[in-house]
Amino acid sequence: MCYTELTPPTAVTHSLSLPFLSASANNLVVARTSLLQIFTLKSVLSDTITTTSTSTDLRRSSVNPLGSSNATAQRADRALATKLVLIAQYELSGVVTSLARVKILKSKSGGEALLVSLRNARASLVEWDPERYSIYTISIHLYEPKEREDKDIPANPWDPDEKDNASYLTVDPRSRCAALKFGERQLAILPFHQQTDDLVMEDYDPDIDGERPENITSHAKSAGGAEDNLGEKTPHGASFVVSMLALDPTLLHPVHLAFLYEYREPTLGVLSSQMASSMSLLPERPNTLSYTVITLDLEQRALTVLLSINDLPYDMFAVVPLRLPIGGTLLIGGNQLIHVDQAGKTNGVAVNEFAKISTSFSLADQSDLALRLEGCLIEQLGHESSELLLILKTGELAIVGFKIDGRSISGLSIRRVPEHDGCFALSAGPSCASLVGRGRMFIGSEDADSVVLGWSRRLDKLKRQKSNLGVNAGVDVDTSDLSDLDEDIDDDDDLYASTLADQKPKGDTNMLDAFDQSDEYRFRVHDTLENFGPIRSITVGKPSQQLPGSTQGDVDAGLELMATSGRGGAGALTIFRRQIEPCVLENHLLANATRLWSVSVTRPSDGLSAHQSEDLDCYIIASTKSEDALQSVAYTFKSRGLEEVKDTDFDPDAGITVEVGTLNSGARIVQVLPTELRSFDADFGLAQILPLGDDEETGAGPEIIRASFADPYVLLIRDDESIMVLRADEGGELDEVEQGDSLERKGFRAGCLYEDSNDIFRLESEVEIEDDTGNVLMFLLTVGGGLQIFRLPSLGQWVYRAEGLSFLPPYLNPGFWARRSQAKEDLTELLVTEIGDASHKAPYLIVRYPLQRLENTKLTMTKLRSVLNDVIIYQPYQSPASNGSDMTLSFLKMPNPHFTRTFLPSLYDEGEDSSREPMRALSDVAGYSAVFLPGEAPAFIIKSASCPPQLINTREKPVQGLTSLHSKKCEKGFAYIDPQGSIKFAQLPAECQYHTGWVTRKIAFGEDIHALDHHEPTATHIIGASRMVDFKLPEDETHPEWATETTSFLPQVEQGTIKLLDHRTWSIIDE
Repeated sequence: MCYTELTPPTAVTHSLSLPFLSASANNLVVARTSLLQIFTLKSVLSDTITTTSTSTDLRRSSVNPLGSSNATAQRADRALATKLVLIAQYELSGVVTSLARVKILKSKSGGEALLVSLRNARASLVEWDPERYSIYTISIHLYEPKEREDKDIPANPWDPDEKDNASYLTVDPRSRCAALKFGERQLAILPFHQQTDDLVMEDYDPDIDGERPENITSHAKSAGGAEDNLGEKTPHGASFVVSMLALDPTLLHPVHLAFLYEYREPTLGVLSSQMASSMSLLPERPNTLSYTVITLDLEQRALTVLLSINDLPYDMFAVVPLRLPIGGTLLIGGNQLIHVDQAGKTNGVAVNEFAKISTSFSLADQSDLALRLEGCLIEQLGHESSELLLILKTGELAIVGFKIDGRSISGLSIRRVPEHDGCFALSAGPSCASLVGRGRMFIGSEDADSVVLGWSRRLDKLKRQKSNLGVNAGVDVDTSDLSDLDEDIDDDDDLYASTLADQKPKGDTNMLDAFDQSDEYRFRVHDTLENFGPIRSITVGKPSQQLPGSTQGDVDAGLELMATSGRGGAGALTIFRRQIEPCVLENHLLANATRLWSVSVTRPSDGLSAHQSEDLDCYIIASTKSEDALQSVAYTFKSRGLEEVKDTDFDPDAGITVEVGTLNSGARIVQVLPTELRSFDADFGLAQILPLGDDEETGAGPEIIRASFADPYVLLIRDDESIMVLRADEGGELDEVEQGDSLERKGFRAGCLYEDSNDIFRLESEVEIEDDTGNVLMFLLTVGGGLQIFRLPSLGQWVYRAEGLSFLPPYLNPGFWARRSQAKEDLTELLVTEIGDASHKAPYLIVRYPLQRLENTKLTMTKLRSVLNDVIIYQPYQSPASNGSDMTLSFLKMPNPHFTRTFLPSLYDEGEDSSREPMRALSDVAGYSAVFLPGEAPAFIIKSASCPPQLINTREKPVQGLTSLHSKKCEKGFAYIDPQGSIKFAQLPAECQYHTGWVTRKIAFGEDIHALDHHEPTATHIIGASRMVDFKLPEDETHPEWATETTSFLPQVEQGTIKLLDHRTWSIIDE
């Protein structure tokens, strides 16, 4: 059976924050079952919408969840938002069970290493390799349970199989060792080489103690059995496996364990029981668990029990180590929280009325909170915070505070986060949480979208201070300064407190009074990672024909998938479409149009035109091809549609247009014709004609086949494999840039210009450049398949050269040498442009195969990609040079599992013209910077900040020409030429995402959806859903004892419903 994944894994199971790419980096590593992703964080100014409602719970209100009838008020603000930017992702051969950070003595990047554990007791230690811009596996560890000494004695038939036992990983906070729990009671210890942490060395003073000793002692020396130089060894010693019963005979049924903070030696906190817990025996033995603290001596492989606390409630399930200033350990149960300090002192709090019934352990009473802690998650609100964030299974938030008396904890309390402060920032329960910065936390979920959650206090003061920063909208902001600023504000508030809330000690977190409301936390979501799981049901149907001007009657409508997503409040319906279906807004009948360009201009008379003041396009220029002539026509936008520009110097009979662009910040419109260039002002007044033929009288000579613009330069590619570079002066006059020896000879097949405004490529010319015209780079593809880069205006010598591009290596750099047997591809097109969304854009190098016809030969995968008109995408990065001090430009080949899906039978037509339109860079289409591939299999290369580039085909084909379009009637859209030669104005479908390689749209439902089916005759969907409701015993004469039920903390049961969903309007029409 052959099968593949519908989408890459989207449910987040584990996350970890660490400096991975470098010692100063702030990275987030996310595991989505078998997919490992590495992110960096970026702060940008974005619009935030504050919504208020009179409903106590929008997700549980009786209002139609698919409609918009909720009584809400919205306010849009501009604020800093932390966005996730994907660095790399890797498919793993296994399911991740834990992630942990390890600080090793020496790493390739200078950052920390990552320890990944997989199912079946496997673990890998990886680090970042800056030379390959990828992860590098340092070591792999596989553990198996020890064999029984007496094989004649059969195994316990009630013992679970090894594959059914949970395995999880924990690492000592000082990275001295790691512990992997696998099997039923097996524990693998992996020691790491570290510098000594002796107290004498910590208090070392060179002025008093003299020269510091050079020798380094290792915690893993005796455990590893190696005495060599640590810099030449692996960063770890030999691991060993012990039974948990050897640690302590009472650890018969381990529940959870973790390494603790602030201990001199590696110390484990283990939650276990000596007897199995049983609900049926709860009245007889409610307190069956114990908490044991065990210290490890790695040199002697000895274990010592420091303390043990017995008679803990039966429902405790997690050990959470706490950093200072809190310290100690927090034990989580279904009905209570218990804190244990290093001396063994305990403080607990009951969160519902069943805690007092199910246990006799001493607990403070906060049963009025009525919390259910099963499946919850707790994380500190900052590395130096004395408060914790409690995330419930429903997604609700609460704050856990501690009463600190000196250096000891005397109590703890919990308070819910009000709804207006972001209580329902999450819609379902969490699976992991990681601090990613000051006031920022990533919360992953398997049942809902994962989010980057931010919080603030003293909101009004922070807003006033940020307004003084002078940050402009749309500009990236470094939040490190803001973090320091926040600290200064807090310190000033402590010194100059003017209210009782400001005078209150930070450690005092008793129940809040009226003054405390001004100092409460306010939460908001900064970014999301969309999740389509778990999928319980799926159905296939035809797309709805509700888009204005839909062209589905003219093209194959195809099918779409609809699947259920999420659980609980995150329940939703997700639509999957294989192709992009543009939303057509206008259709203009223009016969035989072949190419298309949009133009935005500025007029020097008033500085900005009416169009330019709103960044709107002013003209559309189209090339038409008929049996009689080749023409180019200019159109302007009118209320009744497109109107041809007349009574100007624009000549439609000048010939077919090769390319159109603007120079001098939009003051000059440049039309590139096969043998000349024409420059116009903003009103199409002719400013210059520049003939480019070799013969001045006849104009005969090579013709221009491609052109590329980067103000103030124009690159021309001619059919004799020669190039020409022109430059516009301050008055707009074009003149040829003097070419050096490297460019006087022919031999260039393709090229483009790119303005590297952010200096991503970091290429400096050896020739000193006197004039300031920006960092414009010229990329050229040679006939031999090499890549050359020049920095304009200097054309005397290239600044970068890599001759192996045509071999399409996974890593391209100047030092690449192809193997003798390696195949060389015939590349004919090259484009360097930015791809991304409003949060993050990055340049990519895209090369394209030539259009080929099928032959009666054996097709290899490379040949098939060539026949199918495919593209290869490279990502530039800086890698360390051989001398170790400098950096050199390299290119990483991006995985592209999608074909462009060219219609194969058409390639057999011998009479078909094999020429095609070049790739088109689009600066802003629905907020995306994308690339369009015209032709028989038109496709977009589109990318968001949190995903790699995706190639997605369009439904309508072929598309000969396309250009971006931003007008009053078509904002951030595009115009394209349909198969009939007409021009259509369109936009990308609203509320759709493209980060999985599919066109997806998620429709929030707010309930668990268990079953889904499609009824084609009525265009409806039948949905089987359920929600959790409180259950109270009914009045029954045969059971009079039911009337005595007095509990207010009622159990919850599922209540099922069957609903009928209209596929055209996405509304519930019957229930």
